[in-house]
Amino acid sequence: MKSSLRHNALLKFLIFSSLSYLILYLIHQFIIKRFTFYDQKFIGSIIQSADQILLFFGYKTFLILQDRDYQVIGIDGSNGVWVGSNCNAISLFILFSVFIFWYPGYNKSKWWFILFGITSIHFFNIIRVVCLSLIANYFPKYLNFNHTYTFTFIIYGYIFLLWVWWVNKFANKKSG
Repeated sequence: MKSSLRHNALLKFLIFSSLSYLILYLIHQFIIKRFTFYDQKFIGSIIQSADQILLFFGYKTFLILQDRDYQVIGIDGSNGVWVGSNCNAISLFILFSVFIFWYPGYNKSKWWFILFGITSIHFFNIIRVVCLSLIANYFPKYLNFNHTYTFTFIIYGYIFLLWVWWVNKFANKKSG
């Protein structure tokens, strides 16, 4: 297996990216989320950013604190949307980073591309929360569908396009 792994770049990518994702995901789920306040603070920053965007466009909003941190954002007159740990996109940051890190390419390009990808995924996630708040206000019966399907497809599609961009633009360069 060792020699086939050395010669099969796809197999190496799949094994190392899967193991790395699993380890980082477990660290996030069972250590960071349970024993630190960083996860909640990150959710609060997403909600506050979404709130600022909605306020900029003239909406009167509300925020609800739970466990000393913001968990719910909404437009007055709606039920709002609850933003939980699974909505903060950290697992998507991990997935994206692991894919770029283990795919062949120039290491200096990997670091800036990972930073760009995480930043842009975070921005799209904030926009997602804004859009879900608008849907909760104007079309509440479509909130669950859009949360579960539409935005999942959009976010994962965006991550896939970033990865395709990486593969086509940067991955053919030698690792350095």
